[in-house]
Amino acid sequence: MKRHAGFAAVMIALLYLGAGCSKEGNSSRKNTKLDAREASLTASLAHPDSGAARNKPIARWILPRELAEISGLVLTPDGRLFAHNDETAQITEIDYRRGVITKRFFVGEASMHGDFEAITCAEDRFFILASNGSLYEFREGEDGERVDYTVHDTHLGKECEFESAAYDSTTDSIILACKNVGKKQPGEALVLYRYRLDQNDEKTSQLTVPFSEAIGKNDWKQLQPTDITVDPFSGNYVLVAAKQQALVMLTPAGAVVFSRALAGRHPQAEGIAITKDHILIIADEATNGPATITLYYWPGDGVGDGAQATVLPLRP
Repeated sequence: MKRHAGFAAVMIALLYLGAGCSKEGNSSRKNTKLDAREASLTASLAHPDSGAARNKPIARWILPRELAEISGLVLTPDGRLFAHNDETAQITEIDYRRGVITKRFFVGEASMHGDFEAITCAEDRFFILASNGSLYEFREGEDGERVDYTVHDTHLGKECEFESAAYDSTTDSIILACKNVGKKQPGEALVLYRYRLDQNDEKTSQLTVPFSEAIGKNDWKQLQPTDITVDPFSGNYVLVAAKQQALVMLTPAGAVVFSRALAGRHPQAEGIAITKDHILIIADEATNGPATITLYYWPGDGVGDGAQATVLPLRP
């Protein structure tokens, strides 16, 4: 198939900052440029490539310094993208199609700091996850607003160090993937937990997938997820691991659909999201260069790369 020009020329640009004032003429020029970005992205999605060319990015947005330590991504039910950084509870909304920051709001007081590693959204509630398994629940704020929060102790801090969280609406649960497991957990397996948000007495359940299955034929020694999302097309869980530069899809029962190297250049992949308009978004923390979010075409076929799925059973 002939490669479409939209995939051959990747849009690489600074995110525009949506806040602030500008003269009418400057605003008009800015909007024209942003509209052109969105039109280019739409054209690329309308004519996706086949095979290996699907792994080429269609856009890369360079993030401002305030998101240098970007540590998670989430899409709201209405399709808006939010990100957060590692140490402070600043929540930033990003228009991923036009490459513009549309607002920022804050959780808690100005002095609130923590090791915040992931963000997810359950209907109209947001949650940020600390590495010790604590979940901070809050509502969406207006631009510049500070919002109150409630803390949920998952009692999983001794079980794992966490960097991943995603909401599974089918079970009304937040899926937590262990980056590093505790002494009581199997050392040669990928461990995930479901933390139910309802009033069920059994708040948590565990999924365990042996590394031999989760890693497959790749040469990784282990798998340390740095974020997780739910594929809107299949309902499967998709994990990214920065150290292994890995992309892994699991069914909710724990069967491995695929396990492969993350495409493109991703020095520190810390966030993942998949949109309903067929875009895979990967966020990279700043390392030798600025932080970025990179957009790829996502086929939505339940496999992710067009390859034949390998389904393996869940081990207890």
